[in-house]
Amino acid sequence: MTAGPSTIDAAASARARVDVQRCAALAAAMVQCDTRNPPGDESSIIGLLSDVLRGLGARVETFEPSPGRTSLLASVEHGADRPNLLVNGHLDVVPVVDKDWSVPPFGGVIRDDVLYGRGSCDMKGGIASAIEGLRACADAGVRPSCDITFHLVADEETGGRWGTEALLRAGRISADAAIVPEPSELGVCVAERGALLAEIVVSGRAAHGSDPARGRSAIGDAARLVRAVQEADLGDPAHALLGTPTCNVGVISGGTAPNIVASSCTLRVDRRVLPGQSREYAVETLRAALDGAGTDIDYRLDVLAFVEGSELDSAHPFVGFMRAATNPGRPVRGLYLGTDARFLRNQLGIPTVVYGPGSMTVAHTADEYVPLAELGDAARSFATAYATYPVTGVHLTP
Repeated sequence: MTAGPSTIDAAASARARVDVQRCAALAAAMVQCDTRNPPGDESSIIGLLSDVLRGLGARVETFEPSPGRTSLLASVEHGADRPNLLVNGHLDVVPVVDKDWSVPPFGGVIRDDVLYGRGSCDMKGGIASAIEGLRACADAGVRPSCDITFHLVADEETGGRWGTEALLRAGRISADAAIVPEPSELGVCVAERGALLAEIVVSGRAAHGSDPARGRSAIGDAARLVRAVQEADLGDPAHALLGTPTCNVGVISGGTAPNIVASSCTLRVDRRVLPGQSREYAVETLRAALDGAGTDIDYRLDVLAFVEGSELDSAHPFVGFMRAATNPGRPVRGLYLGTDARFLRNQLGIPTVVYGPGSMTVAHTADEYVPLAELGDAARSFATAYATYPVTGVHLTP
């Protein structure tokens, strides 16, 4: 169904009522809630968001599968037999190294129309924009064309066990479509890579450092493995949106002293995968790359975690709807990293896009930031989506 004049007018009215400063103030207040993971405790932000969403008429409840690992579930219903649009965003943020920051990482500092702070980009700014879109509808007197559910979840940064995955296991997720407002530079993202995180323990034989030939250096063998993995062709085809997956050795540790031939060395590896590729495939191809360094190396491979890739067909009607509600001139995009969208797409078959303000290039960095202009643009897109879903063909310039 294509938008008619009344639908377009409603979307325009809602967009016009977006208040960028109000949105930025909420994002800043969220940044000021320290929700680092690890150690993992999202409870400090729940009261703030509960009050805001209750003020918008939402029915609010908490979900806490483990102490402190709190997710907030909020529903705004507008009538029987209406489609349900889900907004899924994570409340946890990665740790900080304070000395690397030029501003207080949890200060929520706004300077020169930019919000700084841990989580400003990933992804408290996106959540604030999604809420501001609903506020703008209320201020404009626009009744959303759908029911709207917010799942503001714990634990995404360490895999989602206590957040979206826990909600999935509990049977608490149901929607006709979903938006994950992770930073996407305001592009509509329909595909993302998965990841295999593995530990490789290399065994050698200790000897006196003055006569290394009597031993076998685990560090030397590990160096051969690093080179083999970094240079390997893992056999992955090129994906139109995700390119060819990568393999990175991010951690190496071993040895006891410079005058002892190292008897042990440990590597930690991040091997990215494409949608549809299994844990078994990822392990098999990583092991093949390791064996390419030589069959004489004694190593053990242990899987630390596996995250699936996921993809929504770019021709799906919901993708067209979101492109029209945001910027139809922009091509769809892929993400090299993973998000909670994978649970919605893979396990539940919910058409899900990632769309939000900010760039993944500054997520997890010191002096993380999000431009206020992007918060406003995202909020206007959310207001349009709420006012019009599932009608297609609505696009209004910011």
